[in-house]
Amino acid sequence: MSRVGKRPIEIPDGVDIKIDGQTVTAKGPNGELSRDVSDVVSIEITDGELIVSRPGESRQARSHQGLVRSLLANMVDGVSKGFTRELEIHGVGYRAEQHGQYIRFDLGFSHPVLFELPEQIEVAIERQTQLKLTSPDKELLGQVAAKIRGLRPPEPYKGKGIRYKDERIIRKVGKAGAA
Repeated sequence: MSRVGKRPIEIPDGVDIKIDGQTVTAKGPNGELSRDVSDVVSIEITDGELIVSRPGESRQARSHQGLVRSLLANMVDGVSKGFTRELEIHGVGYRAEQHGQYIRFDLGFSHPVLFELPEQIEVAIERQTQLKLTSPDKELLGQVAAKIRGLRPPEPYKGKGIRYKDERIIRKVGKAGAA
């Protein structure tokens, strides 16, 4: 039995959940999210809790129960509290500026890099080298943060590039040189 899948999801105050067939919609103070879930599991609301159950014991039903429960829990947390991801830019002359729905990066290339943000992502740029991304959608937030990091991943010799705030870069020793 899935330990994750059988735990109920508590619905906080101010969050409204609607189930229409296999489509679940969560609406809260931070926005609205909708997701189509697998038809192998069933979803119901009882006593202010969202319960994901599986009608059968097939391998697919067992694997989808925990997945669907985690996805729905992330939706409920996202519309009630939201998610945050912080990035740091390291390197001389490396910086970021916000221009509307775009972020302009100077990352040591011969040209600036423009990155378009999706509508659900909000960015706060602090000190030109620190970005704080917030969104109710955890999956989209992780994808956007990974794409931004991929513009200039941190290199192992000097540590220059874009990294997550809590990320540790394992540094390599350079050439010994002529001594």
